[in-house]
Amino acid sequence: MNVCFFNRSYWPDVSATGQLLTELAEDLVRLHGWDVTVVAGYPLRFVDSLPSSAWRHGVHIVRAAGSTLDPRRFVGRATNYVSYFTSAAVKGFAIRRPDVVVALTDPPIIGLAALAAAAKARAPFVFLCEDIFPEVAALLEDFRSDTVDAALTQVNRFLVRKATRIVALGDTMKRRLVDGKGADPAKVTVIHNWADCGSVVPGPRDNPFARQHGLVDRFVVLHAGNIGLSQNLEIVLHAAEQLRDRPDVVFVFVGDGAKKKELQDIAERRDLRNVVFLPFQPREMMDQSYATADVSLVSLKRGLAGVIVPSKVYNVLASGRPCIAAVEQDCEVADIIHRHDCGFVIGPGDASALRARILELAADRDRGLAMGMRARCAALQFDRPRQVEAYDAVLREVASRC
Repeated sequence: MNVCFFNRSYWPDVSATGQLLTELAEDLVRLHGWDVTVVAGYPLRFVDSLPSSAWRHGVHIVRAAGSTLDPRRFVGRATNYVSYFTSAAVKGFAIRRPDVVVALTDPPIIGLAALAAAAKARAPFVFLCEDIFPEVAALLEDFRSDTVDAALTQVNRFLVRKATRIVALGDTMKRRLVDGKGADPAKVTVIHNWADCGSVVPGPRDNPFARQHGLVDRFVVLHAGNIGLSQNLEIVLHAAEQLRDRPDVVFVFVGDGAKKKELQDIAERRDLRNVVFLPFQPREMMDQSYATADVSLVSLKRGLAGVIVPSKVYNVLASGRPCIAAVEQDCEVADIIHRHDCGFVIGPGDASALRARILELAADRDRGLAMGMRARCAALQFDRPRQVEAYDAVLREVASRC
């Protein structure tokens, strides 16, 4: 069985979508015997060092050339997206005939190239909705266009209508697709993202990462992963300001992203000495960075429930630490936390509630430990092999129709 994925982000890109697709593709080869091709883009940092066609861990990676302009500005991002899309559409016609074609949503129009490749091969088309557009486009702080939003709406409705199967990352996202995009509910399968519970495991707080950064004797509130536009992380700085008088409590950001510099500048202006910014950590250090936490944070701006599902929540659960989620009640993250009693859900932007919940856990360490144990049990339901197996079943089922 031969499957072809279309998505700009793939190894060695460290974005969440790229890492998840890399794990999915490699596991389909290793565990389920698929032949896998990925039509990917060139990560900006590696554009001069990657071949146009290569094999890695059994996956055939075909690189679609595109521009490498500065993605921090809209013109650069848009040009990179369109140039990758154009090249990927051409590459798609030259790949080995697939039994099924899958499109993710980086960029949001890449499904059109994947659909064309599927039509040429007379293969089924699967639409894997990592994000829903144009709702996600509202996060852009340097560009607004009703015309672009209308075009993205039409593209997504078209892809939803043409797809043989649609994969949503949770029940709220499924409702968004059905109610907002006209998806046939019978075609939508829910498969959550995952944690690698064999790699991210509950560990001691006193570990080399914690000692290196002077965190062993502090109550650590951790935000690990992308520091991006969807998260409203100013709430963390507001809570840190309210806890200036608690030198035992420290807020730690681990990772990079579009909002990191702005948050660093705010913390410096406010002289927030209880806020620490650390760089992105390689996969082999992930378990230590998560183990350093007493509580981990997940946040999402209001209005994005079901549009984006923060994949970091699954690693938080796997690390065996309680979670404070600043999210709307009707979303996948809130549902998991409530169902397993493994943390707290507060309203997006509610810094006072964040402060209160942090103080509760700092005052009652045993409660946090119990929540962490329940979080680990919850994570096993979203372990990587189980979720990849669900993808294998969906892909084989749709491929068998042709």
